Amino acid sequence: MRNATIRQFQIFSMAAKHLSFARAAEQLHLTHAAISLQIKQLEEVSGAKLFDRIGKKVFLTEAGETLLVHARKILELLNDANESLMALKGLKGGRITIAVTSNAEYFAPGLLAEFRQLQADVRIRLLVDNREEVTRLLVANEVDLVIMGRPPADLDAEAVSFSPHPLVIVAGAGHPLAKREHLSIEELAGEMMIVRESGSGTRLAMETFFRERGLEPRIDMEMGSNEAIKQAVVAGLGIGFISQHILGLELSTGRLAILNVEGTPVMRRWFLVRQKGKNLSPALGAFWDFVVKFAPDYLKRYS
Repeated sequence: MRNATIRQFQIFSMAAKHLSFARAAEQLHLTHAAISLQIKQLEEVSGAKLFDRIGKKVFLTEAGETLLVHARKILELLNDANESLMALKGLKGGRITIAVTSNAEYFAPGLLAEFRQLQADVRIRLLVDNREEVTRLLVANEVDLVIMGRPPADLDAEAVSFSPHPLVIVAGAGHPLAKREHLSIEELAGEMMIVRESGSGTRLAMETFFRERGLEPRIDMEMGSNEAIKQAVVAGLGIGFISQHILGLELSTGRLAILNVEGTPVMRRWFLVRQKGKNLSPALGAFWDFVVKFAPDYLKRYS
């Protein structure tokens, strides 16, 4: 492997990410022929076939999967070296790739805007998805850190809790239950619930909440976004179990009401998560410290 080049690792990693030479060529602004040539040369120096081509589809071989792990580490180390050298030279900037669960998409942009006031030269990429996907992105080292609820127990990561995260049950302002001062969980047994898809942290919290009380919620609809759930609840299609941090506009305009159900709000925590051993570049370290110190007060605006 001593004859392999950094450019070949970059091309190989991009092709492996998309499982498409055409997509890799598009992303790297190269021709398809140039991608194929570099992959062929990398296969020659590694002495192993890295991709299988079956029909029009491309698959990583076992050797390709093994090399991909090391190629990503090499590219990450080079980037870390560059960022560290920039810091030694007194240069500002750097880049951070952040993934957040969909409950955090309502406050994350504002949090990033506050950070940029302090670190205007840092380039930030923000990805939003459900709990399962942001966890996958972290494990695959496709993002630098994640903002999510409690990370999975088997995740080999460093995590710090930075703020409470209340989950509540909501109904449309005109719903009969919205006028009740106190509700028992049993009184919700017959209500139609509109919930997130399996794999969502909110869905997991809802199922746990009902299960601990010996009840099975009546799930009428599953929706893949919080916005869709809010609009469905406003339209009177059912009640929802949702993060209080996403309700600011609907509560202020009187379109939704938080039901005063016994045992709610269900209190969870927000966590900042990165892989164990992940090198903290100056930009990443600055953002990590910023969230831990600043986010607790910032999130009080959403509660």
